Amino acid sequence: MHSATQYAKVIPMHIIIDGYNLIRQSDSMRRYERQSLEAGRQALISRLIEYKRKKGHKITVVFDGWDKGSAMEERDRQGSIGIIYSCRGEKADDVIKRLADHSSEEAVVISSDREIASYVTRRGKTSLSSPEFEMLMFKAIAQSAGSDFAVKEEDDDGTNHHSSKKGPAKRMSRAQRHAQTKIRKL
Repeated sequence: MHSATQYAKVIPMHIIIDGYNLIRQSDSMRRYERQSLEAGRQALISRLIEYKRKKGHKITVVFDGWDKGSAMEERDRQGSIGIIYSCRGEKADDVIKRLADHSSEEAVVISSDREIASYVTRRGKTSLSSPEFEMLMFKAIAQSAGSDFAVKEEDDDGTNHHSSKKGPAKRMSRAQRHAQTKIRKL
């Protein structure tokens, strides 16, 4: 019989990404967007393809099409990344909320938009800010490339300090622990 942690490693998550939000929160991808929206989207999608190769999660990126987009929602695939352009009159936020509502329990929404994060959290799903996800994505890509990318917590003098615990333990709520479990899988 498999333990819960073994089973959790087998099930890929569905990562739903607010595309323009992630691009505009990233210094490196924002450079491409300054050239053109298409260049920004391609920079994001190429990194997500690398990330998916390493992690295997289902990834859907949602872009705003509400201003100048098509009258109907458009769907596309590039590599193995699902791409959705919201229809004219509908914001990407609305599409993301709909996807989160209809997605499995193992869904994680990536956006720094507080309204989306709050909506997703109220429905028992997990949200992660764009900069936090970008850091996890770069770390995964660097590790898969054989890089020695490691994050250590050290003081300025280079030594590790351990604090002794005092007082009652502060246990996270069940929802917070569940969210942390999902984030560790990213």
